[in-house]
Amino acid sequence: MNDEIKTVKSFDLTGLSCPMPIVKVSKAMKELNPGDIIDALTSDPGALTDFPAWAKTSGNDIVDTRPEGENTRFFIKKS
Repeated sequence: MNDEIKTVKSFDLTGLSCPMPIVKVSKAMKELNPGDIIDALTSDPGALTDFPAWAKTSGNDIVDTRPEGENTRFFIKKS
C-alpha cells in the first residue's frame, strides 16, 4: 500500500461523496505539521479532479495517486 511513503494518518473515505472527502481531508490537514503526509482512500469518482483542484488552491501537494480496485488512494503532503 504505502510501503515507500511514510504517512502520519490514513483516512478511509469510501462511501462518501463530494464534498465530504475534501472536507474531512482539509480539516485534518489543519492539525498537521508542514511536510507531514496523509493518505486518503476514496470511492468518489469525482475525487480524481476534486483532490488535485483542492491541493492547488490550498497549497498542499499530492505526492502520489494510486488506483486500488474501484477506489483511489491519494497521498497528500502538507505544505
